[in-house]
Amino acid sequence: MHLRKRVLVTGGAGFLGSHLCARLLSAGHEVICVDNFFSSARSNVEELMDNKRFELVRHDITFPLYVEVDEIYNLACPASPVHYQYDPVQTIKTCVHGAINMLGLAKRVGAKIFQASTSEVYGDPEIHPQKESYWGHVNPIGIRSCYDEGKRCAEALFFAYYRQNGLPIKVGRLFNTYGPKMHPSDGRVVSNFIIQALTGKPITIYGDGSQTRSFCYVSDLIEAFVLFMDTEKDITGPMNLGNPGEFTILELAQKVIEMTNSSSLIIHEPLPADDPTMRQPDITLARKELDWEPKVPLVEGLKKTINYFQDMLESGLIRIN
Repeated sequence: MHLRKRVLVTGGAGFLGSHLCARLLSAGHEVICVDNFFSSARSNVEELMDNKRFELVRHDITFPLYVEVDEIYNLACPASPVHYQYDPVQTIKTCVHGAINMLGLAKRVGAKIFQASTSEVYGDPEIHPQKESYWGHVNPIGIRSCYDEGKRCAEALFFAYYRQNGLPIKVGRLFNTYGPKMHPSDGRVVSNFIIQALTGKPITIYGDGSQTRSFCYVSDLIEAFVLFMDTEKDITGPMNLGNPGEFTILELAQKVIEMTNSSSLIIHEPLPADDPTMRQPDITLARKELDWEPKVPLVEGLKKTINYFQDMLESGLIRIN
């Protein structure tokens, strides 16, 4: 019997994974962080490496992994269109083979396992806000399908293992999240707007900016992960995890310009294929089962994120073309 809980975090050096590793260490657990560093950075977890309860392993979860742990958080997968469309076949393999390998590991060692799924399983939704009971509206052969359908297949695998083997699973559907340690070149709207505003470049909006998103600050989301993992076995999800506050992309751009006191102008480019027109989670289930809802307002979270990118720019860690 181990004195401390042993936790595996795949994708642990990524944006969400690095925050989760820090949160688990603060709770006194032993943490194994696994990452292949495709869209993540060793620098995200450097501050954790002096902790004797932290272990960093370079590994691609499309290959089997053999470790002894009590809990698994499966976060590994490129999550921005720039990264997941770079090698769509590898994205699908990470979603599907990665899920198979982590589920097999969980079954072998008797671990609980959390799957970081996504609101992208809803595609371009026809209902608003999105509830967990909604089956989605996804283009199965579009340029985003490697991620959308990969994550949908991973969910199917998780529930197959639950029904067939009684494996304790937790499936969270993550909505847009932002905060420090976001990749500066991931093409996502918050990081794009902030860096463009801080460097005085035009702020690029795709389409007319009327499409909506709901933005959750990273610390709120990580707390939901931990609370969800600690629920009883019959609480499997899928469960929406995100902030139900809804903003248009144009509103976000204007807020970033205001908060950075930027002289940047807004320019418009054509909307990418299959880009969702609206995105807002119904978090009734999370409120009921986790007694959780986001606490950090958008302005407060943006301020912290702007300060993070400002520091990176001043230290020369972000290269501007």
